[in-house]
Amino acid sequence: MAAPGSGKVVYEQEGVFIHSSCAKNDDQDSIISGVLRVIEKDSSSVVEWTQTPKEKSPRGSDHQNNYEAEWDMVNTVSFKKKPRSNGDATTHANGESKWSFQFSLTDLKSIKQNKEGMGWSYLVFCLKDDVILPALHFHRGDSKLLIVSLEKYVVLCESPQDKRILLVNCQNKSLSQSFENLLDEPTYGLIQKLKKDPYTATMGGFSKVTNYIFDSLRGIDSSTQQRPPSEMADFLSDAIPGLKINQQEEPGFEVITRIDLGKRPDVIRREPVSAEEWTKNMDSEGRILDADFIKQMIFKGGLCHALRKEVWKFLLGYFPWHSTREERTNLQKRKTDEYFRMKLQWKSVSDEQEKRNSRLRDYKSLIEKDVNRTDRTNKFYEGQDNPGLILLHDILMTYCMYDFDLGYVQGMSDLLSPVLYIMENEVDAFWCFVSYMDQMHENFEEQMQGMKTQLIQLSTLLRLLDSGFCSYLESQDSGYLYFCFRWLLIRFKREFSFQDILRLWEVMWTELPCQNFHLLICCAILESEKQQIMDKHYGFNEILKHINELSMKIDVEDILCKAEAISIQMMNCKELPQAVCEILGMENSAVTTPDSDTGEDESVTMMSRSASTYQNISMPVTAANGTKDNAQHMAVTHIAHRLTPT
Repeated sequence: MAAPGSGKVVYEQEGVFIHSSCAKNDDQDSIISGVLRVIEKDSSSVVEWTQTPKEKSPRGSDHQNNYEAEWDMVNTVSFKKKPRSNGDATTHANGESKWSFQFSLTDLKSIKQNKEGMGWSYLVFCLKDDVILPALHFHRGDSKLLIVSLEKYVVLCESPQDKRILLVNCQNKSLSQSFENLLDEPTYGLIQKLKKDPYTATMGGFSKVTNYIFDSLRGIDSSTQQRPPSEMADFLSDAIPGLKINQQEEPGFEVITRIDLGKRPDVIRREPVSAEEWTKNMDSEGRILDADFIKQMIFKGGLCHALRKEVWKFLLGYFPWHSTREERTNLQKRKTDEYFRMKLQWKSVSDEQEKRNSRLRDYKSLIEKDVNRTDRTNKFYEGQDNPGLILLHDILMTYCMYDFDLGYVQGMSDLLSPVLYIMENEVDAFWCFVSYMDQMHENFEEQMQGMKTQLIQLSTLLRLLDSGFCSYLESQDSGYLYFCFRWLLIRFKREFSFQDILRLWEVMWTELPCQNFHLLICCAILESEKQQIMDKHYGFNEILKHINELSMKIDVEDILCKAEAISIQMMNCKELPQAVCEILGMENSAVTTPDSDTGEDESVTMMSRSASTYQNISMPVTAANGTKDNAQHMAVTHIAHRLTPT
């Protein structure tokens, strides 16, 4: 059978319906009949669904020809009807506009199949760019015949997590690393529960789960129905397999809830480090004389913008702190050669080779999509054919050659963008990004172990600070703190203005005043919002919406002050729980060995030295009673007391 356009029709089925809303089944305006075809072409076979022409357009209907997908890493991917225009809709003689879609089988990623209570089955196609097409309901035929037809062109096999899902080329599934498909199987579990909303956003990655709720609250789709908080909480609890935040299982948990942390000091920040201060701390050969002193000043005030291009290379580990100017120049030469060798690897791949390398194609496709939507309001990246966009693309592609196992995962462009903006140099930006990714690697791995660990650690810290607030969150099915996921994944990149994120990142890169300072920043933000959340009795949906809408409204200097004050308050605590000590890195020298000369415990000495570094440059801290004191000295005294054997 010949296709209407070109190609051969190898499968055709009438009576395949799209349910266009959540209306009742007898509402004819909500059910659109169509014909489904598989068309064999020379280059690539396609699947096509077109609406069956009607004699009369249903009253009140406003169907359009195509779906328009909206893309954003942290916002929902949603199917929307395109605005009506004379050129968009296929119009019959009777004036009815027609729905249709078509996709190539080379773009097919997976198929979800299911049975409905009324006896007919339905299928949902998911494409490689994570577009989810509307569910197709087979009222008059068996969908298995379609599957048989498709297996002539693609390899299908059941997902090990969900037998209802057929994966395409499943032998390569474990290699797929996009952020949106890290959680394929749990994601489909969510889609199953949302199956009556075929045009509603679908969650292709965890960050989109919360945003589905945000968008549904904003009324993006009038057909969206609110889900009970407990049901949505169940969705979220399945989103990261293996994540268990049950502090009752922690040894000494009950003690944590009763600990008196004492009064929190006020913290004063200083002005950004100036070019003069930086130069004064460098010898004639370009060595940094006192790296710890410089880090302390950066922690307390950040950097003036003119210094960032140079100092970030030290903070990120690209330049060794004690290297000479000549050594750094030679390092850059070597790294330049290494970079362009890797860049040539993907640049020299022919079209024929690319056709046979699905992983590289997938990486390239994701990178191109993300580059086109990363910081486009920033002058460095705005406009078409922007040189900044080209560099962003090339660096991310080269990183795939550097770490092909990880490749590209959605969200990495957010981490690279500020680095490239500061460096204004392709090679330097690449190697700084490599160093940053070394820190962030676990966030983007398929098992997402880094995200699991951080959410559990954050829960532990927050419970120590305010067990009452934690209990309230748990009562609203929000105890997992999933609303902090985006903060942790890309280090607050979407929460602060572009200029503020430069300040925040350089402060965090000092790794002061303690390990995991970014978790204390989370605590500081949540503490600032606690009163409103509790006073207004926010439930599950309201908490998610409120946290999401904090984006671009947070004062970076205020939050840094609060987070530092929290760190000092914790280090001053005389009975800090073991779990918290480990999170803050205060147990690095747990083994106590008396010093041969002084008899002093070596662990106490090491901890004191580490803390005294912070003491030497810390600004005066105003205690609650109004006196000036060095809170860090108090912390060292307390740590020494805790580690001394009784």
